Amino acid sequence: MRSRFLAGGGVDTTALIVGDYSNGNDGIILKDKGKLQEIKGQNVNLVELSVSHYLLARALDSVGMSERDVTVVNTSDADMIAAYSTSDVTSVVTWNPLLSEIEAQKNATKVFDSAGIPGEIIDVMMVNTETLAANPSFGKALTGAWYEVAALMASDSPEGKAARTAMAEASGTDLAGYDAQLATTEMFYKPADAVAFNQSKELPQTMKFVAEFLFDKGILGEGAPSPEFVGVAFPDGSVYGDPNNVKLRFDSTYMQMAADGAL
Repeated sequence: MRSRFLAGGGVDTTALIVGDYSNGNDGIILKDKGKLQEIKGQNVNLVELSVSHYLLARALDSVGMSERDVTVVNTSDADMIAAYSTSDVTSVVTWNPLLSEIEAQKNATKVFDSAGIPGEIIDVMMVNTETLAANPSFGKALTGAWYEVAALMASDSPEGKAARTAMAEASGTDLAGYDAQLATTEMFYKPADAVAFNQSKELPQTMKFVAEFLFDKGILGEGAPSPEFVGVAFPDGSVYGDPNNVKLRFDSTYMQMAADGAL
């Protein structure tokens, strides 16, 4: 979804690598409540306009509610755990490792997470389309390096554990915490899996949901007349939105080259 922010700003962007999607790594927690419907009328602390905000919108929609039924309170991720410990904060939306730390508190119940919207919160390596076209070797180098690291991450070798330990420290947790995050993330360690996801029939529907969220929040720009203002192109040649204003391109070319051993 962060890529659409660039596209909405007029930057022609290519999704070079689809790395994974959140499959439980982002969630909604209520204090002293056990059902999502009980969020109605509450203040909800989250990082505004982030994937947490998107998750909230999709969760509310799943139970016939909307953001009009709650009040969003913009809260930085650095302040989220401290905020939850105060008596006036009763609902938060966040991601790991913060999510697991808050969920561990005895008055906390996770009532919805990204496993409820699989394939929608995507982590993607984005590049400037013009730069990629002019420098295909740049695309090959990035893609090759990506899958070398992915293979290392997936390994239980000492080198793999060392790599994940370093990544854990960089993200503010330990190896066990990082491995727990990976367990709630659908990782595309193999390029063929990323290609299959990129070419799936579900991806255009996800981009429609994202576009509607961005339009509702004004992120597509003041002049955007509808969620379809920005065009999104897919590997099969189809386009969601305006085909004359394509600014986001899901292209399987380099991932397919990696799958074929042709980098």
